[in-house]
Amino acid sequence: MKYTRLFTPIEVKPGFVLKNRLMMPAMHHLYTDHGRCTRRFQEYYYARAEGGLALVIVGSCRFDDYGAKDNSMSLRTDDVIPGWKEFTDGMHQRDCKVAVQLYHAGRYVPKRDVPCGGDALAPSAVYSSYTRETAPEMTVAQMREVTENWAAAAVRAQKAGFDAVEILGSAGYLLSQFLSPVTNQRTDQYGGSWENRCRFPLEVIRAVRAAVGPEYPLIFRLGAKDFIPGSNGLAESTAFAKLAQEAGIDLFNVTGGWHETKVPQLPGEVPRGGLTYLSAAIMRAVTVPVIMCNRINDPDVAEETLALGRADIIGMGRPMLADPEFANKAKTGREQEIRHCVACNQGCLANTFFDRPVKCLANGLCGREYELPMKATEAPKYILVAGGGPAGCEFAIRAAQRGHYVTLWEKSDTLGGQLNLAVKCPARYEFASLIAYYRHMLKVLDVNIHYNKALTADAIRPEYFDQVVIATGGAPNHTALPIAPDADQLICTSTEVLEGNVFPGKDVVVIGGSYIGCSVAQHLARRGSLSADQLFYLAAYKGEELSTLETMLNRTDRTVTLIEQGAKLGVGYEPGVAWPTMLDLSRLGVAQWKNSKVKEIHKGGVTVSRTDKEGNVTVTEVPCDTVVVASGVHPDHSLEEALAAKGISVVSIGNARQLGRAISAISAAAELGVTI
Repeated sequence: MKYTRLFTPIEVKPGFVLKNRLMMPAMHHLYTDHGRCTRRFQEYYYARAEGGLALVIVGSCRFDDYGAKDNSMSLRTDDVIPGWKEFTDGMHQRDCKVAVQLYHAGRYVPKRDVPCGGDALAPSAVYSSYTRETAPEMTVAQMREVTENWAAAAVRAQKAGFDAVEILGSAGYLLSQFLSPVTNQRTDQYGGSWENRCRFPLEVIRAVRAAVGPEYPLIFRLGAKDFIPGSNGLAESTAFAKLAQEAGIDLFNVTGGWHETKVPQLPGEVPRGGLTYLSAAIMRAVTVPVIMCNRINDPDVAEETLALGRADIIGMGRPMLADPEFANKAKTGREQEIRHCVACNQGCLANTFFDRPVKCLANGLCGREYELPMKATEAPKYILVAGGGPAGCEFAIRAAQRGHYVTLWEKSDTLGGQLNLAVKCPARYEFASLIAYYRHMLKVLDVNIHYNKALTADAIRPEYFDQVVIATGGAPNHTALPIAPDADQLICTSTEVLEGNVFPGKDVVVIGGSYIGCSVAQHLARRGSLSADQLFYLAAYKGEELSTLETMLNRTDRTVTLIEQGAKLGVGYEPGVAWPTMLDLSRLGVAQWKNSKVKEIHKGGVTVSRTDKEGNVTVTEVPCDTVVVASGVHPDHSLEEALAAKGISVVSIGNARQLGRAISAISAAAELGVTI
């Protein structure tokens, strides 16, 4: 077997043996009902257990009236125990260990969301850029209360059948806040020195250990580096890990920075396995097993991480949203059938930040297992799918898996549609894995694919197919631009740039500041800067001083101006996921003009009318040698209407039906595929 280490059992402690080295860390899904287990929660996790995981940690789980919103799962009171016992029994029936993460967010809870109506709890009264509030300093009595509640919840977890309890001490939550000199500015025995800052977290560990007894497994979720200026790094985290092990921790679950950090932790900006150096450091500091999480979404990366001794166990959160069968597929040599997490954060991180249930771009059925089960059809149909983009491929796969006879027509010579452009943008390379998955699965399922074949109203007759599904994408917007007669040669589209059919010059204007325009502007600025290969070459062989490399990395030889007519840049990004791109634009000096209208494109550049906050208008000349138009698409229903008029059963999905992002197109296609 290729993944020998990944599928070797490990004994964490006597009586707690994991059948392999794959686990799923706690994630806040919003699938519970006022802290109680629901069928949605159960079926979601049961699918991951059936998929071959050795351990699942559920959470975040509240245990008091201050540390989490009411929409978290709860072990606050005894009356919730029976519901969670039913859940853990189901996990055990599926041969999967299950632990629960006991969670206290501290100053991260906005005052409006404190369930009891009081103030959030914090080690010190330090302003939080995350909540934009300042929670008051906890009293020692409140600290005692939190500790007692933490321990009491751990006992409830035991009674509810959980195999272990995880104490959350990462990501800038309460215990992290006590450990950090940035947020802990107390002057009593719980603040100041390193020993004092460790005191409360260690008291929590000891209290939980005393409550559950010496044999019950205890896990600690450890932030190995805060990535916050002036806060803790590897030296502090390794020192604390040693103390935590002495206090009773059996297993460390390692992750990275806080929510406020400007160093990405989860999106595509982080290379696969890019943070495994953190767990490697913890491995050297402790003698108990170590889990590594964050941006490991491929079995090859997981196996190599184990081979290099950087972790004992691999944690995959978002990859298990994308494919609950990940473990089984890797174990049985079907790694090409894995739906990889594409690190977009659109349906997971973005949704939880705004109190919406988790979704997944790669898996349109994520969280809907309870309402959209995959069942074989009792009435197979002959179905024609027009369009091999993400919506068309997704539908074709789901329908074929259920037993329908599917034919797919694609007007170009390749599958993937707009995903082929997305992979050209910075930090979007993971989308290539989704294209590869579609190609492989369509072949495995024997879907009949015809390339260079476009669907027209005259191409088929009603008797050819029982159903036609149109997934041809949107029609390009034709933006009316004032172009001088001598300026046509300056203009190209964002598609032409990303396809590599046009090479813009040194001075570029990008018209349209939606997510498409922002991505193209970032792509062009990056192309004029130091590449990753150049950086490695010059750093490894000491071709330049590190200070020189830093300067080169933060400049570009291309001047880029991004022009948006509206009041906001980045429209179309999911909330909370645009910041790495916007940070990149600023880092590379891309001019970002909002409330700006193009008056004329001429041979020397672009004339722009800009309106400031007070309503004052300024006309500015922007010299350039290339103008890139990023105008997007719009739905086109003409083909659906023409086919329907001929008596053909037809439905449109994706941008052919309603303008949206890939996540909504794939979700709608998956739903249609399992219900048609």
